[in-house]
Amino acid sequence: MVGLGRYAELIMSKFAECEQSRLVALVSGTPEKLARFGEKYGVPETHRYSYADFDRIRDNPDVDIVYVILPNSMHAEYAVRAAKAGKHVMCEKPMAVSVAECRTMIAACRAAGRKLMIGYRSRFEPHNRLAIDMARKGFVGPTRIITADHGFNAQPNQWRLDRKLSGGGSLMDIGIYSLNATRYLTGEEPMEVSAIESTDRSDPRFRTVEDRISFLLRFPSGIEATCVSSYSSNHNMYRVSGTDGWIELEPATSYEGQKMWVRRNGRTEEQQVPAGKGQHAGQLDHFAECIANGTDPLVPGEEGLADMRVIEAIYRSAREGRRITLA
Repeated sequence: MVGLGRYAELIMSKFAECEQSRLVALVSGTPEKLARFGEKYGVPETHRYSYADFDRIRDNPDVDIVYVILPNSMHAEYAVRAAKAGKHVMCEKPMAVSVAECRTMIAACRAAGRKLMIGYRSRFEPHNRLAIDMARKGFVGPTRIITADHGFNAQPNQWRLDRKLSGGGSLMDIGIYSLNATRYLTGEEPMEVSAIESTDRSDPRFRTVEDRISFLLRFPSGIEATCVSSYSSNHNMYRVSGTDGWIELEPATSYEGQKMWVRRNGRTEEQQVPAGKGQHAGQLDHFAECIANGTDPLVPGEEGLADMRVIEAIYRSAREGRRITLA
C-alpha cells in the first residue's frame, strides 16, 4: 500500500473481507503512520518503507501487488517504479493526470511483464453490476439517454484543490464516476463531447481547479449522456432511460448504501439486490485472482486511459467553447 491517507485507511480495513489478498507492506513519508498502521495490521518493520527507499520493494518476495493511493500527480511515477521493481500494479482513479502519463504506465507494466489494474471499485459493486447487465440487455428497452450527476461540498485545505497535486478539479475526482458509468452502462466509447464549466473564482477553494463542469456525451449508437460534476453540491446518482422505462441508482457509486429503482410497464419498484462481497474487497480479490490465473483484469490500464482521453476532451471543450470530436 503506497500512501496512507484517509482512503488508504479505508482500504486497509477491507482486507479482513478478502479471501485472495492480504496486506503485507506499507509505504509512507510519515513515520508515525508507518508505525501506527504497521502495528494495527501486523506489518513488520522490515516491510515498512519510506518514499526514499520505496525501490527496495524489489527485494521483498512477499509483495506481489503495489496499490498506489497517492495524489493524482504521483500515480504515474510510482506505478512505473513498482513495475520496474517487478511488481504488479493497482492504481487509484484517475489513473494519471494526462493521456501521455497513462500510456507511460501501460508501457512500463507491459515491458516488465506485469499486470496493471485501475481502482474503479463500482465495477465490483452488486447494484452497479446488475444495472450494467440490465442496461446492456435492454431490460427497459434500448438505452436512449443517461443522466449521471456526482458531486460533494469540498472542504478547504485538501490536496485535491491544488492542481499541482490533483491535475484538475471535480471532474478528475468525482465527475470521473459519471463518465465511467456512461461507458460501462453502454459498453461504448463516446464519439463527441460538449462541456461548460461554471466556477466561482472568488471562492478560495477554486483558485487553481474547477468547481462545476457539465458535459454531454454522444455515443455511436445514438445514446446521449448528460453529466454534472461538482465540488459545491452533493449528488451521487445515475439514470438509464430506455424506450420502455428507466433504471436508477441513488446513491450510485458511494462506498455503501446503494439503492436501485426500476420503472417498467408503468410501474416503479425498488430493485432488491442480493448482498455480495463488498466492492473494495471484491476488486482486491479480483486482481489477486487475475495474477494467480494469468487472466486480464476487468478494469486494466486501458480503461483508465479511455477515461483520460475523454476527460482531456471535456476540458478542451469547456476551454474552447466548442464541440470536440473524439477519434
